[in-house]
Amino acid sequence: MAIISLTDVDLCLAGNAGPVEVLRQVSLSVEAGETIGLVGPSGSGKSSLLMLLGGLERATGGDIRVLDHDLSEMNEDALARFRRRHIGVVFQSFHLIPTMTALENVATPLELAGIGDALDRAAEELRAVGLADRSGHYPSQLSGGEQQRVALARAGVTRPDILLADEPTGNLDGTTGQVIMDMLFGLNERHSTTLVLVTHARDLAARCGRVIGLRDGRVETTEDNRALA
Repeated sequence: MAIISLTDVDLCLAGNAGPVEVLRQVSLSVEAGETIGLVGPSGSGKSSLLMLLGGLERATGGDIRVLDHDLSEMNEDALARFRRRHIGVVFQSFHLIPTMTALENVATPLELAGIGDALDRAAEELRAVGLADRSGHYPSQLSGGEQQRVALARAGVTRPDILLADEPTGNLDGTTGQVIMDMLFGLNERHSTTLVLVTHARDLAARCGRVIGLRDGRVETTEDNRALA
């Protein structure tokens, strides 16, 4: 069953020299539990496509349905509630709240959702990413790899149906990046979380069930690795 469905999606943004066509006529279907790698040169539209899937950017044309919800019909408040319930996002730059400890950062989405045992569940998630002993530390007291693990714990603590990851290893060394990717794919394996991953690294994309190549805002290639598994 398709958990994500895009039909003829366009994204046109205002630029200094006039309108810029970021995405053009993109059609895509993703099944529940799939792992998708989005690859392509800089400026091909990978991150913009990810933002559309998370309702963080609005398409200017076409149809986007996520978990059978039409994102174009939802206002900003509805989109925020939808993300809290169903979607986790991991960015390249961590986006942790600097005035909050690791534990508080991970607990935030649960508290926003009104879940009473948010701190207990956040502590459990930090243990799962190997940071139980760093829960009281602030982001400035953590290494880049530790910050990304906190960001991953925050994205996964709500057990989202969909996890969107935008270059999650881009600011990390090779060894630390491998640890983060193992954790991302571990979420998919343990909880059947659908993973959509933007990366420049072909070896990381190759771990996905499908690799979708974008160029100039269009889907150019699709490689299906599931038959090779």
